Amino acid sequence: MERSRTIEWQTNGICNYDCSYCIQSKKYRQGHPSDEEIDGFLAFFASLPGSWEIKMSGGEPFAFPGFLGRIVPGLAQLPHRVSVLTNLSAPAWALRRFVDLVGDKLVIISASLHREFISVEGFLEKAVLLRSWLRPETALVVNSVLVPGTLTDLQAVREAVQAAGLRYFPQVMKTKAGTYAYTSEDQSRVTTMTGSQPTSHEANLAPSYRGRLCWAGVDYFVLDQRGNAFSCRTAKRFGEGYLGNVLAGDCQLHLQPERCRYDICPCTVPANRGMIEGIGVRYG
Repeated sequence: MERSRTIEWQTNGICNYDCSYCIQSKKYRQGHPSDEEIDGFLAFFASLPGSWEIKMSGGEPFAFPGFLGRIVPGLAQLPHRVSVLTNLSAPAWALRRFVDLVGDKLVIISASLHREFISVEGFLEKAVLLRSWLRPETALVVNSVLVPGTLTDLQAVREAVQAAGLRYFPQVMKTKAGTYAYTSEDQSRVTTMTGSQPTSHEANLAPSYRGRLCWAGVDYFVLDQRGNAFSCRTAKRFGEGYLGNVLAGDCQLHLQPERCRYDICPCTVPANRGMIEGIGVRYG
């Protein structure tokens, strides 16, 4: 498939949730760029050749006032597409403001359901309202982590999500060392939730693509709130793949793809944007 150039941008570290299964250390769940730094990010995005998808996350993007106040209005003026990963805790007016600002630039909203902080009913009510504001071409996906001890309940959650006319996207639980080691009984439930051989569009199993040609660092990279760019999430985890700092003006993308040398690809964005040789399902 044709590659869809994508930047995964951690817009800030602030998060209004504190999920027991979150693998992001609390020391990183704080802080945000200054107005001047936001302007620097926007200037960098404006300098990029062609069209990119800027997929924003946090923390929780909407928990940072500068997100709606400065980041989104700035992106709306650029020729790039926009996506967001959010826990959907923002009030309805803020979500509507976001949709109105980005308009037809909006590619996908990944809505993370965290049952430790919100009821399924309340979450779905807001998600269905949000879906009604979106163009048919814009995807809205409800994702949730397959937390041990909750898998039986999650089967009912999946049914409720699908009954509401929304797409459910299960994710295996990750740890700092890789993926969680489920018991055999829970693993059977996980397989029931994901299917035996799901595509990267249907579930996130954090697979290995070791040895496959990958365009991470060329047409895809991750960007933290301080401006540091890395070729992919796994490279960043191992202190590798540093591309420079976009705020300092020294970010240099690779010119050619390389063979993946890692045993885990923790998110499905590279696979679903055509970055990985032989993997070709888009958006999920």
